[in-house]
Amino acid sequence: MMTRIFVLFLVTVLAFGTLQAAPAWAIPISPTRQILAQAPSAAASTESFVAAAVNQVGPAVVRIDTERTITRSVDPFFNDPFFRRYFGGAAPQPYEERQIGQGSGFIIDSSGIIVTNAHVVDRADSVRVTLKDGRTFSGEVRGSDEVTDLAVVKIEGDNLPVSPVGDSDQVQVGDWAIAVGNPLGLDNTVTLGIVSTLNRSSALVGIPDKRLEFIQTDAAINPGNSGGPLLNARGEVIGINTAIRANATGIGFAIPINLAKEITDRLARGESVSHPYLGVQIATLTPDLAKQNNDDPNSSIVLPEVNGVLIVGVIQNAPAAEAGLRRGDVITQVDGQAVRTADQLQNLVDRSGVGRTLRLRVQRGDRTQQVSVRTAELQPTP
Repeated sequence: MMTRIFVLFLVTVLAFGTLQAAPAWAIPISPTRQILAQAPSAAASTESFVAAAVNQVGPAVVRIDTERTITRSVDPFFNDPFFRRYFGGAAPQPYEERQIGQGSGFIIDSSGIIVTNAHVVDRADSVRVTLKDGRTFSGEVRGSDEVTDLAVVKIEGDNLPVSPVGDSDQVQVGDWAIAVGNPLGLDNTVTLGIVSTLNRSSALVGIPDKRLEFIQTDAAINPGNSGGPLLNARGEVIGINTAIRANATGIGFAIPINLAKEITDRLARGESVSHPYLGVQIATLTPDLAKQNNDDPNSSIVLPEVNGVLIVGVIQNAPAAEAGLRRGDVITQVDGQAVRTADQLQNLVDRSGVGRTLRLRVQRGDRTQQVSVRTAELQPTP
């Protein structure tokens, strides 16, 4: 009996000794232990990646205060001779009203070049820029592009803090998204979320007068955040916070920074940015949608049951009108390339340039025809 106990004890000791002596690479590690091993220890640093990103960019994020004076006309009722006859007094005159606004921006050049939204500085008589350290500057709007909602403001300064700029083409759904700005007048506010989706068209967002494909995020964005940066986990600017949906919570939109890279130099030089257009209102058409329309006895038009882009309306005197395009036409090809969605057609027109002739394949009822349209320059809203 003693011999059996001794042998069992010896086997146990040998087994334990074997485990203790085994090299580290031979011992299996659980996935949880691997993750913990890769994470920085609390002793090494208590700073989160969000704090590190904000510390890197925060000094270059600015508040933009604007003022403008607009002339208000009085209600036509008060100018009516009947009103003046029975209530007396001279006809009231138009009056001036001062409006103030606030937004955000970020410095991209140490000489004082600031990127923001066009709607932040729209028709401003004066622009005041405040840095995080409290310094204030008078700002000059160097250039503004209404279609892309981008603007450049210049302040006079040297060695100003600069925001590192990333590459929005590398952004993926699920990436971290950090919004920095001055929402509702609450300066230096930071919110955290993720990139919810990419290439969200401005038409779906509810601003069809813009030509943008937004980064959608659930990082909280509020009035006053407009023009501020959207950052990735490394503290690089990947977008310009621009819009929210009034009827939704947790849905915000940012202009990809790569679009700003394309036009900010021109805006900083005071140059305008040209945008080609055809002059049509469009919608995506599928065979199912066309059939639903055609089966409706109250429908005023019969649509071809094909995939393409339906012309909903044609602007008077626009290139499309001059080329003979009509409401109800369906565009199925541009320069031999098939088009299936309204966004795809808009992107092709945007890339074509002003003064370019596009060859469209158009389905009109049961007939197919070729139509050539020469793009013109989209004029800003007066």
